[in-house]
Amino acid sequence: MISRLILRALRAKWGLSAVVMACNLGGLAVITTELFLSGFFSRLGPDWMMTFAWVAIYPAIGALIGIVLAVRDRGRYFGWLDERRAPAEAEARRLLTLPLGIAVRALAIWLPGVIIAAAIFAHATPQNDFAVVAAMFTLGGLESAALTYLIVDRLIRPTIPVVAEVLDGTGHWSSTVLVRVLVTFAVTGAVPFFMVITVLADPSSDFDDRIWTGIYMALVGLSAGAVATATLARAVATPMHSLRDALDRIAKGDLDVSVPIGSTSEIGRLEHSVNELATNLRERERMRTVFGRHVGAEVAERALSGNAHLTGDMRVVTALFVDVTGSVAMATELAPRDFVVKLNRLLSTVVAATEDNHGLVNKFEGDAALCIFGAPIALDDNATPALRAARRIRDEVKAAGELDIGIGLARGLVFAGDVGSDTRLEFTVIGDAVNEAARLTAEAKQVPRRILASQAVIDAASDSERSKWTLHDTIHLRGRKEPTPGWTDIPAPAPAHRNGSAPRAAPRRAAVPDPGLGGEN
Repeated sequence: MISRLILRALRAKWGLSAVVMACNLGGLAVITTELFLSGFFSRLGPDWMMTFAWVAIYPAIGALIGIVLAVRDRGRYFGWLDERRAPAEAEARRLLTLPLGIAVRALAIWLPGVIIAAAIFAHATPQNDFAVVAAMFTLGGLESAALTYLIVDRLIRPTIPVVAEVLDGTGHWSSTVLVRVLVTFAVTGAVPFFMVITVLADPSSDFDDRIWTGIYMALVGLSAGAVATATLARAVATPMHSLRDALDRIAKGDLDVSVPIGSTSEIGRLEHSVNELATNLRERERMRTVFGRHVGAEVAERALSGNAHLTGDMRVVTALFVDVTGSVAMATELAPRDFVVKLNRLLSTVVAATEDNHGLVNKFEGDAALCIFGAPIALDDNATPALRAARRIRDEVKAAGELDIGIGLARGLVFAGDVGSDTRLEFTVIGDAVNEAARLTAEAKQVPRRILASQAVIDAASDSERSKWTLHDTIHLRGRKEPTPGWTDIPAPAPAHRNGSAPRAAPRRAAVPDPGLGGEN
């Protein structure tokens, strides 16, 4: 709400000049009241009104100059706001210097007035109080300039998010926290304190006048100090609270975080850095997700946490190979999109069954998939989850009734690691177990249960899993000299009727293949 009001004031033609004039008139009012309480006006004699008229000439001229310059500044610094567009880089950098520029200019307009007023008042008083009057007006000018800096700095704050985005978080030295703290100290402590010293050191003033003036300046300092300190504390505490909440959310895994940038100081840089951190983490998570879809979550995590030259090691793993039966004929008969849809449903089943059993879908090869259990994440028992995954894949594919598959499992020592070049790496497994699994898959397409596992897999499985398998046949696999024992799973017993007897099997015609598992080899 406050930001909208400030933006509305900035869009007004006289908004900036009104703020600047209010600051300068406030400083002039403080000095005038101080001179009145100190009894200075009583020392001017009967022509004090004429003296004031002469002194008021320059402030009137200075006010007109300040108004004209402020109106010009409003168009120069906020023209992009009127056009409702983002500022160019040069416009954004120029805007950051506005508080310092207006404060320095206000001080420059004050200084000639200080000399003129001090000379006229000193000439009009018997004591020739040039030093006292000059000190009073100089301190008032410093107070007015510092107050102008703080107010204009607050005035442009609603535009900072846009400016920070254009400048990518960079700022100007005049908008740092250190400068703001020093200026706030000048407004709330240093200048009012020196004013009190000046009043108390004035030998021309009565003792009671000095006391009342000192009390007045103390009240001014306390009031200005309370407002300025509260504003500064809020300017620091509010963004720090937002930063703490944002970092807490990031630490808990919530990366959808964006901290509003309220300044170009060190705090603004920190806000910008937290936003960049959240953006980078979101991008890393997106890369991890996309990368994991291609190579598996484990491999993606391994690659993202390592360096560009990853290596491998020798592992005893269980390889599971899945291949579609009759895929050539199916690709000919079906439209490509329809065939891909069926194939994606099969591969979704393969991925779910493999990952649920702590395996890795290492690669898709057209209508086939290679799954690894025991690498890159080592498993105490990698044979049992592989056999369990094979049965689940077969059962779900059969229930779907869309495709016919063969599944082969083999176990042995393989190289599990990265192959490729410095610019392109791929995690893979190389060894006889992979070849044996592929050969068993081709034979499994002829087996009623559509799964064949090697002897090594069965020997390494747990007792409970091993009891679900039986030796199907000893097979001479292509490219291997020794015959390979092939094991297949035992069909689950059919559910009994309520009277305890098993249901009779329905008659089958020899020409009809096993539903969901028959078909072309």
